[in-house]
Amino acid sequence: MNRSRIALLLLLVFILTGLVYWYQTSNQVIEEKTSAASLVETPNFNSDSAYAYVKQQVDFGPRVPGTRAHQKCQEWIIAKLKSYGLHVSTQPFTATNYEGKVLKGTNIMAQFQSGIGKRILLAAHWDTRAVADKDSIRKNEPIDAANDGGSGVGVMMELARQLSSSSKKPSVGVDFLFFDLEDTGEPHGVETNVQNTWALGSQYWAAHIFPENYRPFYGILLDMVGAKGAVFPQEYGSMQYAPTVVRSIWSVAADVGFGHLFIQEEGPGITDDHTAVNEVAKIQMIDIIDLRPQAPGSMGDIFGSYHHTHGDNMSIIDPKTLQAVGQTLLQVLYRE
Repeated sequence: MNRSRIALLLLLVFILTGLVYWYQTSNQVIEEKTSAASLVETPNFNSDSAYAYVKQQVDFGPRVPGTRAHQKCQEWIIAKLKSYGLHVSTQPFTATNYEGKVLKGTNIMAQFQSGIGKRILLAAHWDTRAVADKDSIRKNEPIDAANDGGSGVGVMMELARQLSSSSKKPSVGVDFLFFDLEDTGEPHGVETNVQNTWALGSQYWAAHIFPENYRPFYGILLDMVGAKGAVFPQEYGSMQYAPTVVRSIWSVAADVGFGHLFIQEEGPGITDDHTAVNEVAKIQMIDIIDLRPQAPGSMGDIFGSYHHTHGDNMSIIDPKTLQAVGQTLLQVLYRE
């Protein structure tokens, strides 16, 4: 083969390589544009406002059922939601804890666009752990619960505010359900023969659903959604109960730009408020919950070092985490 043919062959290889690169790059750009184009117009979630809602709860003091702080927080939640034009109703109930003590609780339901048939349910618990059973000090004192309870409520309050104030509304109705008596289970390291000592409010609601004949399209539970360094793997139970809902929401999170928090990995299964909603009420509900990866052989807590300690205070709340969860949920609601 002479030199001219070799040169021509090299030129053809160069051209073909360039065309392949152009094709791949063009497709990548198209895919990125398609992903961006799939976003719908939504309000902008205000993380500072959500942070303020978390702080307001903490400022009341530990919201332990039966205390003045608990009552003041209940009054505040109801008044705020009513001021946003939502229809608010309450469900007082009693439940027995692991010690056999009868506790009084109140579930709160607030409905946005109550006349629309297709509804999405958002939920969080609003009570506070009565003991710091994982702490090394003041173990018998209640905790602030800024993240474990407070963050989910803060995100829902800001979502309610955004939905009510925005001129553009989603095509679905949205319900906000605040469960009471979630954090009432036996202390860490204590074993009892009593079953189902956690999430008493959601157990009661699942067995006595209100409003009557209420059947949402699906539900999303927000539990511990505001801490620094949070990651949200796909909780195992959620993947068993409602895998399609999980995959859809995690896909939306990636589209919005929060795929690094909503990670495409299966997490451990958690007994939480979504458990009874799925198993008793037969309503598909998934759990967005901060579950920290653990190294093999690690003795760390999958819920974070602050969990059920006095470290669960405002110092661990990150507006960026609140933003990621809130903006993702707005995109979910407006895509329906």
